[in-house]
Amino acid sequence: MHKVELSYLLTPERSKDTLIRNPLMDLLHAVREQGSISKAARALDLSYRHVWGALKKWELTLERPLIVWDKGQRAQLTEFGEKLLWAERQAQARLAPQIEALRGDIERAFSTAFDDEAHVLTLYASHDSALSALREQAGARGLHLDIRFMGSVDAIAALNAGRCMMAGFHTLEQPGTKSVAAQTYRSLLKPGLHKLIGFAHRQQGLMVAKNNPLAITGMADLKRPGIRYVNRAAGTGTRVLLDELLAQAGLNADGIEGYTTQEPSHSAVAQAIASGAADAGLGIEAAAREKDLGFVPLVQERYHLVCLKSELPQPQVQALLKELQSSDWQTTLAGLPGYSGEHAQSGKVLSLRAMLPWWNYRKAKASHS
Repeated sequence: MHKVELSYLLTPERSKDTLIRNPLMDLLHAVREQGSISKAARALDLSYRHVWGALKKWELTLERPLIVWDKGQRAQLTEFGEKLLWAERQAQARLAPQIEALRGDIERAFSTAFDDEAHVLTLYASHDSALSALREQAGARGLHLDIRFMGSVDAIAALNAGRCMMAGFHTLEQPGTKSVAAQTYRSLLKPGLHKLIGFAHRQQGLMVAKNNPLAITGMADLKRPGIRYVNRAAGTGTRVLLDELLAQAGLNADGIEGYTTQEPSHSAVAQAIASGAADAGLGIEAAAREKDLGFVPLVQERYHLVCLKSELPQPQVQALLKELQSSDWQTTLAGLPGYSGEHAQSGKVLSLRAMLPWWNYRKAKASHS
């Protein structure tokens, strides 16, 4: 059984022909109607050599004869060739409504590319519910966010490699110079090269079963016998935060059952707990509420967007800043569990040195040495 592949063309005007064109079927139809290879070639405005060679190539591909190649005789299709044309007519007639709908959907998708008022911004980011809400809201206004969720470290690395225009990551408010966040992000971000954009404050905490039957209240409880933890992968912002909180509590990962068990997103962690596969996992409140879980708040953190300073004048970046500063976005953000736009300076361009002050510390230390 041979398989079917579909393709399409971009043209200034749509042809009146609503069929999906196939070069083999066009060749077979022309040969049957014209009765010879040469006449078929003229009808298709192709050379005899091209038509003859194409038919021979198709016969090799399909491993069946298509034409009765008798010299001096009117060119005829083999039974297999006739069946191909019949099958194609049946498929085109049966699928005509779906084909027309698909054509319309593709045209609508491409209309964005030809709309000078629309913008597309590629954003690689740590998993976040507010970004998903922003994508939906901004899309209705002509700003289309092409978001790919991944670990914070990978997102910033992608930005630095030129694979996206903006990245998203999160840290505690004013993380210390010896913090895990500083050790993780300092080498990836450069004052003068990068600019932060305020986005949101969000609550992170331990997602637990509904009504918190195990009475989990903080990080120390993760060391209790029988508590099964589910983690995020190394390089994700939430894994960085977990290690930060463990260090602040004077705890290490040894003895935390499930520390090496990893899930790819907040939603996946919440699902693991909801299914009974784990008892606790660090994540955002929105993911816990979505799965009807209990939530033990631990910290409020800043979710940052970052881009290269040189990209700030780009129209898609300016459109994003305008959207983030809108009252509609502040209303949307306030309606998400665990999120707040207050003091987050949404849409404001911020200094790395002011928001992540470990560079100032190094500068001060050098001046005293």
